[in-house]
Amino acid sequence: MTEPQRVDLVGVGLNATDTLIPLVTYPARGSKIEYNTATIMPGGQTATAVVACQTWGLRTRYVGKLGDDEAARLHSREFARTGVDARLVTVSGAPSPQSLILVDSGGERTVLCRRDERLLLQPAEIDRAWIVNARALHVDGYDTAAATVAAQWAHAAGIPVIADLDELYPGVDALIENVDYVIVSRDFPSRLTGERNLERALRLMQSRYGCSVTAATLGQEGVLAWDGSQFHLHAAYRVPVVDTTGAGDIFHAGFIYGLLQGWPLARQLDFACAAAALNCTAAGARGGIQTVEAIENLMVNTPRYDLASLAPASD
Repeated sequence: MTEPQRVDLVGVGLNATDTLIPLVTYPARGSKIEYNTATIMPGGQTATAVVACQTWGLRTRYVGKLGDDEAARLHSREFARTGVDARLVTVSGAPSPQSLILVDSGGERTVLCRRDERLLLQPAEIDRAWIVNARALHVDGYDTAAATVAAQWAHAAGIPVIADLDELYPGVDALIENVDYVIVSRDFPSRLTGERNLERALRLMQSRYGCSVTAATLGQEGVLAWDGSQFHLHAAYRVPVVDTTGAGDIFHAGFIYGLLQGWPLARQLDFACAAAALNCTAAGARGGIQTVEAIENLMVNTPRYDLASLAPASD
């Protein structure tokens, strides 16, 4: 077997085919409303982050699992179009992951997910060479056992590991022990640690698992990150929001891009916020992926939300 090409980023985790349904009025329980369009687009946490990084000029690899349906062919075409080295495990007779995404008039999305249990990626289905021939590893934790093995391989090889976590999957503690940069949803730190205060929960995560950085994304409030010595609070940029689908995925991609450029943490977080903001100006998880130049232009010319009242609490 030939050694896989060296890449900048390898991602192990979720893909999905999104059916995007814009709504003028979000439905109340028991109601019936009409919608005008339903657009099918590729998405998924890790797959989207990998495609974004590839778009920005990084060499990338994606490792994931698909069915043998038209959705799988859509993903394969998109990976080929963007130049991602896709290592796909195909499950005959299984439907690929699907998401129904309802987007309200303010751009906020509600996601309904479906994933066949046969599509859970197993540790035996990944190759160590796919992982260690990369400069960074990104995981989302859904395929927890496979993600943990990949993270252990990367960690042992001195490769930084970034994680996008929003659920307390069984075995997630063992995964986080091998993650350097844990960037999670707003309520994840408190659910993981039992500490209700976000700042203290992030501190506790960092000390408990030995991560370099623990952070939580906060929507329009931006991101709060703890690097072991100080907090970094970076507000989101003010943009006309069309659809928030994929904002977190693109944030992680922006963070990874900055990490691999060797930027200071503050610049990484700013770039990630700007990339996520631009993605919200178009429909779909990947609809607003812009060039690096466009992202940096937004950082210079676009105001942020006012977070004066949200500064981290001191001890």
